[in-house]
Amino acid sequence: MTRTPRTATARICAVSCAASPTPTSAGPALCVLTLVLPFTLGWAIGGTWVHATTALLWAGLVRIALLHHVTWSVNSLCHVIGRRPFRTRRHDRATNLWPLALLSLGESWHNLHHADPTCARHGVDRGQIDPSAAVIRLLERLGWVRDVRWPTPDRIAARRTHQSADTRTRAEEPVGTG
Repeated sequence: MTRTPRTATARICAVSCAASPTPTSAGPALCVLTLVLPFTLGWAIGGTWVHATTALLWAGLVRIALLHHVTWSVNSLCHVIGRRPFRTRRHDRATNLWPLALLSLGESWHNLHHADPTCARHGVDRGQIDPSAAVIRLLERLGWVRDVRWPTPDRIAARRTHQSADTRTRAEEPVGTG
């Protein structure tokens, strides 16, 4: 069976799944591994059940809980509060919320994600940190992904809600903050 090459049009999830020939069959094993590995390392380094259980708690369960909370925060808060510098579909409430940027590895630049879902980088304005885009660029340089759709100035300008960076329109005003 030959696989057709995937393009990196989605974010990190699509990139990691593209590397696996059968991503659905590896899922349960990877879930177990992400819990067994911290427990095993805690046991190997500390030598006791207490160290193994502590490693499982912090490097396993707390890590998963934090990841889920950040993901849910992006998908809820970024549709309620923040800024909207880019046009999206009618009734689309996606915003950019800078406090979540580092925790979400750049996924909280959610407004551009909705305005241009195939763009590999969502933090395109000055000062917007986007670690996910850095990982995608690294994977592209290693040859693991190709046909990545990077933002161009024309592509970004076409989706902006305003023409000049000095002019702020009502669409870019902060939402839900008062």
